Amino acid sequence: MAERIALYPGTFDPITNGHVDIISRAAKLVDKLVIGVAVNVGKGPLFSLEERVALVEAEVRPIAERAGIELAVRPFSTLLIAFAREVGAQMIVRGLRVVTDFDYEFQMTGMNYRLDSSIETVFLMASETHQFISSRFVKDVAAFGGDISSFVPKLTAQKTMAKLKGEA
Repeated sequence: MAERIALYPGTFDPITNGHVDIISRAAKLVDKLVIGVAVNVGKGPLFSLEERVALVEAEVRPIAERAGIELAVRPFSTLLIAFAREVGAQMIVRGLRVVTDFDYEFQMTGMNYRLDSSIETVFLMASETHQFISSRFVKDVAAFGGDISSFVPKLTAQKTMAKLKGEA
């Protein structure tokens, strides 16, 4: 039987508990999960690409150990479908939180299918406790001194607050 390889792409600026939840659940479905950290300078990231890769690696290491799968975190700056091919993914995992996510993902899935119909897109619904969390909202709350500890993993909360205070 062929190894099941999935790609979970995102900007992860910063990684949230919602992202971690999707990664944990996707890890149960595949033999190898590649987390692709997108450059996406258009979003004006708080963290550099290298910082985001390091944070994601630190936060997901326990998931790989628990699930007993190979989990890799890799940066990418190419077309998503080209990166999926590069890592040998047969599927792209996407998380859905709200209806507006579906509109965007529906269009993206159609485009990706036209580019390579051999790579499926699999959607995982966000757990109800994480449906309202987005990296953008986390950064907004943190920028105004709000408590983000229930939205992001502990290390990410520390690094986000330090970054906003100019300490990192």
